[in-house]
Amino acid sequence: MRRPLRQRRGTTAVLTTTTALALTLTATPASAATGIGDPYYPDDGNPGYHVTHYDVRIAYDPARTGHLDGDTTVTARAVGALDNFTLDLKGFKVASVTVDGAPAKSFSRSGAHKLAVVPAHRVAGGATFAVRVKYAGKPDAEGWHTLKDGGANVAGAPHSATSWYPSNDHPSDKATFALTATVPEGWTAIGNGLPGPTTTKGGRTTFRWHEDKPMVTYASTVAIDKFTVHRTELPDGTPLITAYSPDARMDPVTEAQQGEILTFLASKFGPYPFSSAGGIIVGAQATDGGPLALETQSRPTYSGAVYDASASHEIAHQWFGDSVSMTDWRDGCLAECFAQYANQLWEEHKGTNLDTGFYAVELAESKNDPSYWSTKLYDPGPGKELDHALYDRGSLMIHALRRTVGDDAFFGTLRRWTHDHAYGNASFPQFEALAAEVSGKDLKGFFDAWAHGTTKPAKQYLYPGSLGSLDHS
Repeated sequence: MRRPLRQRRGTTAVLTTTTALALTLTATPASAATGIGDPYYPDDGNPGYHVTHYDVRIAYDPARTGHLDGDTTVTARAVGALDNFTLDLKGFKVASVTVDGAPAKSFSRSGAHKLAVVPAHRVAGGATFAVRVKYAGKPDAEGWHTLKDGGANVAGAPHSATSWYPSNDHPSDKATFALTATVPEGWTAIGNGLPGPTTTKGGRTTFRWHEDKPMVTYASTVAIDKFTVHRTELPDGTPLITAYSPDARMDPVTEAQQGEILTFLASKFGPYPFSSAGGIIVGAQATDGGPLALETQSRPTYSGAVYDASASHEIAHQWFGDSVSMTDWRDGCLAECFAQYANQLWEEHKGTNLDTGFYAVELAESKNDPSYWSTKLYDPGPGKELDHALYDRGSLMIHALRRTVGDDAFFGTLRRWTHDHAYGNASFPQFEALAAEVSGKDLKGFFDAWAHGTTKPAKQYLYPGSLGSLDHS
């Protein structure tokens, strides 16, 4: 899914395609399963195994627009014995499938995005096994975007991964990731994590990237263009790698602020969770899909038009959505509400009074608009997992929570959250419980009104603490 940039009432504008979420894997036999069972996307994923690592190898020639050759190995651990299983992959013609080096007994396509595999031999329960898939064809446009200059990039949620490699495509199943991308000499391929050796032979250059922390599939990416790549370091030595398409605006102020934003947010959320940082700023798309931004892990992706406005939001996702990912698509607020509030924290850091500015203005302009309050922030419903409410009203809720519990308890909760659930998955109800535990307050009424309700919260929840004197009733 791709979202347009939306400016709202003087706040930093950031609407991203984001993150998402994950359902705890069940023990349903893979042979009987059509999907993990996400309440919004029940056909996504497979509960019969946990992926531990993706080794994705692709070749892409911009002169052959729309064609990709892929060779991906998925290493996984079987939950129970597997006579057959599925992977998620859209569109491609599959040439071969092997399991632990042996050709599969059979493989076939089913549904919108399923690749069904019958291995030559049963995979024992608890065993680690490797599935290698060779495929070729045109990547699906849901996640793979062709650029006007012939390059391409991957960005989107919830299903961008299926557009370019076979996966267990549900955020509950996170895995480490390696990318090997071969492109014509003169072009550059950017991926997640740290770069490996680059080699050139026969007019083609191969780029290697690896992300050593578990990653949700929709946060994986590749971008191919004639990039200008800037490499610096954060004060702690973390590599900061930023790539610009030829037609993307290079803003030295915003690029320099990446490091400042990272350092600032680390002071609020806890240590930066990954081994590298930076950004991918792509140029115009071949088809007009509107501006986009996505929290691709360790290296957020932006279209040039939204880079300046989106940086603090996408960087915040490295903690909220990427390191700590959701349990399923009902939990979108755990990514979007907090990432959007990072905009307000950054504005506050630069001198803005959030109480009399952002908070008061949003309430005043929205108090008589029932549609503003009509979507629940937790479990908003299928098709609303990235609703505008999670960005606009979600950020408002987070500020109200901060004023309700006080700064010590609020930021203490955030740091506990990012520490206790680092590189894993958690749910919004778990966050509610943690906030109550850390603050020592009964927050049931607050969260019932803000996260689970569909009308404007009662005044005691809208104007807690120091905001009690503001008259917006």
